[in-house]
Amino acid sequence: MTDEVLAAQAVADEAFYSALLDDDPDDLYESAPCAYLSALPDGTVVKANRTFLAWTGYERHELVGSRKFQQFLAPGDRIFYETHLSPMLLMQGQVREIAVELVHRSGARLPVVVNAVLKRDAHGEPFLARVAMFDATERRAYEQELLAARRRAEESEDRATALARTLQASFLPPATLEVPGLDVAGAYRPAGDGSEVGGDFYDVFETGRGTWGIVLGDVCGKGAGAAVLTSLARYAVRAEAPRTPYPSAVLNGLHDALLRHHPDKFCTAVFLVLDRVRDAVRVTLSSGGHHLPFRIGPDGTCETVGTPGTIIGMLDTPQLTDTTTPLDPGDVLVLYTDGVVEARSDGELFGEERLRDTIAASLAEDAQTIADAVVGAALDFQGGDARDDIAVVVVKVPSPASS
Repeated sequence: MTDEVLAAQAVADEAFYSALLDDDPDDLYESAPCAYLSALPDGTVVKANRTFLAWTGYERHELVGSRKFQQFLAPGDRIFYETHLSPMLLMQGQVREIAVELVHRSGARLPVVVNAVLKRDAHGEPFLARVAMFDATERRAYEQELLAARRRAEESEDRATALARTLQASFLPPATLEVPGLDVAGAYRPAGDGSEVGGDFYDVFETGRGTWGIVLGDVCGKGAGAAVLTSLARYAVRAEAPRTPYPSAVLNGLHDALLRHHPDKFCTAVFLVLDRVRDAVRVTLSSGGHHLPFRIGPDGTCETVGTPGTIIGMLDTPQLTDTTTPLDPGDVLVLYTDGVVEARSDGELFGEERLRDTIAASLAEDAQTIADAVVGAALDFQGGDARDDIAVVVVKVPSPASS
């Protein structure tokens, strides 16, 4: 094809598209896919295109000069117009993306998004508002579906959380723990504002051999998943304890249960057995990756009890050791989770020293008061917003004077 032919074709194409785009400006305004109107500062309509007339069902002579823009809005949107849209337009000179509903003369409503600009005269006084409205039916339907989906998700989450809380409440022993000859108490506080389902747990129960078992631990995770693991841990310990006098064997049973049912999960736990030998109390305990308990004497002396062990469910074969120690009259044994000593304030840990001081300050009190004091001190240290779950179990041997 010669250059002359190509040039002629280009001219013809240009003429074709020019003719195609040579649209009547008035028709472009009247037939636009959005509604246009011009209004005085008080809202009186002075000009409107056919799209706006079609959306509202009025003839041009029925509204120009006699009706105000806000009269075409739903009742709630009229209030919004007077209190927000109009003042914003006067102050800022424009408004964008304002969602309202136009009311057809039949009563039908059409969701639209409003953009408007304000024109001022030579003296800076407002004299005309130009308004463009876009059909938001599809957008509204999409937003409503999103809101509905969010509500369904929140309801589902609320149901799961309620179930998890119910499960967790069933895992904790009664508020009053009764072990013959001993003062035993526990306290528990989930992370956050206290409504979250956490992974800390404790249990106090009779083993069936004239001894009592106490377990305190921390499973990985939060919410319903943590509640499931807590259930497994609690009942695995209860099932193993009557079979053996060795706490390490009980924790080994918990380890096997985790590997069998949840091989990708783990927990820390300390389990102890309390029994009486003549008039004394003997404690045998084993720790699986958990903080060792504190024993505080009536004179305030403090020491840890036990030997550190490996985390339950982490290794193929856990390293667990049994330690036996007596508890004398007036002694206090405190088991706690990391939510106590790892509580933070401005980057500083609550730590073991503060924990010892808190216990020492309440030694004269009963076990429940001591447990509550530890939880309260850890919460106060971090401004009442617990970063992690907190669980505490206190065993106190009554002194002869108080028994």
